[in-house]
Amino acid sequence: MEAVKKEPVIFEGFVIMPYKYSVGSMASKFFIKIRDSKVISAAKCPKCGFVNVPPRSVCPKCFSKVEELIDLSGKGTLETFTIVNYESSVQAIKPPYAIGVIKLDGADTGFTHFIGDVDAKSIKAGMKLEPVFRDKREAEIMDIQYFRPVK
Repeated sequence: MEAVKKEPVIFEGFVIMPYKYSVGSMASKFFIKIRDSKVISAAKCPKCGFVNVPPRSVCPKCFSKVEELIDLSGKGTLETFTIVNYESSVQAIKPPYAIGVIKLDGADTGFTHFIGDVDAKSIKAGMKLEPVFRDKREAEIMDIQYFRPVK
């Protein structure tokens, strides 16, 4: 019996699927605090003391249940960054722009966000940054418009 050579069958298409997604109780508190108070909060583990931002209800270090949020100053240190020059339909802002990982003072994790109010050639790891909040906030991550060098 002769083996039948099979070619893969590929269907191309496009699906639009409306959906709703709950960010959970900890992230809801996080976004509401930013919206209402311009304060960035973090989850502090009651067992090991690990401080996670954005907050999660389970500690990523020891897997304990976390219910406590602490307020952070919002200031932090830039750990690493990149400059984005290409355009894509899924980007929140038009390039060129800088995005970086900021270790907020008092947190044990890095927080990824946009960097603004600075010339791209002046951005350096180790620089101190602070958040700039939108005037009209809607309880979403872009309520923090970007981080800028501390003045």
